[in-house]
Amino acid sequence: MTSVKEFHVEHEPTASEPGVGAFVFTDAYSVFDWGRMPDAIPRKGASLCTMGAFNFESLESAGVPTHYRGVGEDARALAEVENPPVRMAIDLVQVPELPHEGRAYDYDAYHTEAGENYLVPLEIVFRNRVPEGSSLRRRSEPGEHGLDFEEWPDRPVELEEPIVEFSTKYEESDRYLAREEAETIAGKADLAALESVAHEVERVVSEQARSTGFVHEDGKIECCYVDGEVRVADVVGTFDENRFSYAGQQLSKEVLRGYHKRTQPDWVEAVESAKDDAKSENIADWRALCGRDPEPLPTEVVDLASEMYAAGTNAYTDEEWFAAPPIDAVIERVRSL
Repeated sequence: MTSVKEFHVEHEPTASEPGVGAFVFTDAYSVFDWGRMPDAIPRKGASLCTMGAFNFESLESAGVPTHYRGVGEDARALAEVENPPVRMAIDLVQVPELPHEGRAYDYDAYHTEAGENYLVPLEIVFRNRVPEGSSLRRRSEPGEHGLDFEEWPDRPVELEEPIVEFSTKYEESDRYLAREEAETIAGKADLAALESVAHEVERVVSEQARSTGFVHEDGKIECCYVDGEVRVADVVGTFDENRFSYAGQQLSKEVLRGYHKRTQPDWVEAVESAKDDAKSENIADWRALCGRDPEPLPTEVVDLASEMYAAGTNAYTDEEWFAAPPIDAVIERVRSL
């Protein structure tokens, strides 16, 4: 089980053949890599499943291969179901154990077990915008990305072309990678192919966002490798995997991150401190070093977050999946958080 969705297996994958399974999306949420937070957000799971299915079907229409099979128990197309789904059928690939000693991970062992179909142990991140708090500013200079600035300006930077980066997927504290290390971690999957797929996902999601009044700021994908082909895996283009804004206001999980930063700064600071301590002490599990737990959200914030996910899904897909206020009304309330 991941922190926000359950993983069901119908037929196990083998070294030579994919299997069959499903994600069941829950109403749990996670911020700052904590895992499940104290509250559930009603309709969030159905929102993520619906948006994910919508985007997978758009990608398939654009000729981008994915692991998506359909929604519901019968793996139907989204247009064939009446209610927002929470179950997504998928092809399964192998996910070997990733042995480690402290923070040293053995990717050779991972790929020895992987065979010809496996989940690539990378996240591919794409950015259309570099906000002021972006980690990219700490890790690189503007000129490295073809930008005509000597230093990062004190404002968000809009990009003419997306920046694509690679980070680890299964390490306890994920880290961004130089291209050479990313190539090693990808195994048989070609890094240029992974980058090309990320650009296609960004294009498809950005086109849909623009057509419905959203700005698609950044996102990430995971991929699987099946018999020499790179396919999009996990789920794509949702308010958890990607950052969207609408009418100048964030409308994504970033709203919940920002709320915790403002209302529980001691917990956020404890999380960051624990991650730093784990790195310096060569410990994989940073949570064991965190001396604080997050507090539950006020009921009114949970209710507003539910409306944000539901109204946002209606607006992005241009279909009334949920009984929710218009997106413009919800945005005004989100601004007041």
